[in-house]
Amino acid sequence: MSLPKLAYLTGEYPRASDTFIQREVAALRALGHEVVTCSIRTTGAEHLVGPEQREEHGRTFKVLSAAKSPLRLARATLRFALGSPVRFARSLCLAWKTAPRGVRGRAYNLIYFLEAAVLADRLKAEGVAHLHNHIAKASCTVAMLASELSGIPYSFTIHGPDIFFEPYHWRIDEKTARASFVACISDYCRSQLMVFADPAHWDKLHIIHCGIDPDRYAPSAHTGQTLLFVGRLAGVKGVPILLDAVAALKDRHPHLRLALIGDGPERAALEARAKPLGETVVFLGYQSQDAVAEALSQSDVFVLPSFAEGVPVVLMEAMAAGVPVVATQIAGIPELVSHWDSGILVRPGDVEALTEAIDQMLASADQRRVMGAVGRATVESEFNIRTEAARLSQLFCNYADKQAPATREVPE
Repeated sequence: MSLPKLAYLTGEYPRASDTFIQREVAALRALGHEVVTCSIRTTGAEHLVGPEQREEHGRTFKVLSAAKSPLRLARATLRFALGSPVRFARSLCLAWKTAPRGVRGRAYNLIYFLEAAVLADRLKAEGVAHLHNHIAKASCTVAMLASELSGIPYSFTIHGPDIFFEPYHWRIDEKTARASFVACISDYCRSQLMVFADPAHWDKLHIIHCGIDPDRYAPSAHTGQTLLFVGRLAGVKGVPILLDAVAALKDRHPHLRLALIGDGPERAALEARAKPLGETVVFLGYQSQDAVAEALSQSDVFVLPSFAEGVPVVLMEAMAAGVPVVATQIAGIPELVSHWDSGILVRPGDVEALTEAIDQMLASADQRRVMGAVGRATVESEFNIRTEAARLSQLFCNYADKQAPATREVPE
C-alpha cells in the first residue's frame, strides 16, 4: 500500500518541551511515510538541546521567515488568487468568518491567511497529500486556511487543557467540522471536544495517545530519596506547591533532593522561593532527551503537581523508567496513572496531600519498586509510540481512501 506523503505543522518546531511531536514524526517516518515538517515561528536556540532537535530544526520549513520575503509572499498569494480564484475567495471568507471579535482578531486572521498562502504554496510544490497539525490554536487556523486554499485535506491533534478555556476564540468547532479527522490524546480530551463539536462529527474524533519509546528508558533500583520534576516553569505546573512540600519534608528525610528540569517564565521567582532550601533543590534548565532519561535513572520519585494537564508525556517517561509517580488527579492523568498501582494521585493545589503522598513514597523502596513495574507495563501496552504511530498512520491511509476505522485495534 502506498503511504500518503505528510506535512506536519505546529506553532514552533522543534521545541525541547514538545518532544512527543518529534517522536511521532520519527515513528511515522520509520513506518515509511515521508514527512515534511513545518513551523510557523523559528525555534529559539534554547530549545535545540540535543542532536534530534538540531537535525529537525535544520530540515523544517519556517513559514513566517518565508512570508517575510515580499516577493515570495506576493508570488504565493497571486498564484492562488489567479490560479484558483474560487478557492482563494472561499479561504479569505473563512479567515474573516472564523476571526475572533474586534479589529485585532480580524487583523490576525488576515495575517494567518497570508501565512496559509505561503504554506499551501510550499505543500503543493512538495507534493504533500495530507497536512496534520499539533496544538489546535493559531497554527491550526493556518492549517485550516491552507487546506481550503490548496485542496489538501488536513487533520489535527488536540491536547488541552488550555484550548478548552477559549474554544470559540480558536473555533475548534469549525476546525473539527472541516478536518478529515481529529486525533484526541485521551478520552477526557475527546469528551471535552464533543462539548463544542457538532454531534455529526463525533465519529471522526479518534483516540491517539502521545507516546514514547519504552526501550529508551532502563529501569533501575530507585532506592534513594531524589525527587524529579520535568516541565515548563510556569504557573500551571504548580511548582510552588512542590517546593512547599519539600520544605515540610526536609527535616524528616535528611537526604532528600529535588531536581527540576525545564525552563519558563516563572524560573527566577521559583529559584528565589527555593533559596532557603539550599542545596536540597537544583534547577537544571532544559535538557536533551538523553539527559532526561539519565536523570530518571537516578531519581526515586517523579512528582508533577500540575493544576491543568492533558496526559503528560513526562509521566510516561518516568513510568517507562520504572519510577513511581505522584501526580494530581485531573483531566486525562487518571487514564495513565492508576492510583496506588503505578503511583499516587492527589488533589490539585493541596500541599498537605502532596506532602503526605511524597512521604509515603519515600517510606518504602519495595512499594516504589512494585509501582514502578506496574507503570512500566502500562506504558509498554498503552502509550508506546510505535503502536500509536501505527494507529495514526492507519487513520491517514483510511481517510485518504474514505474509510474511517471505528476502533483502536493495532493495524497489522
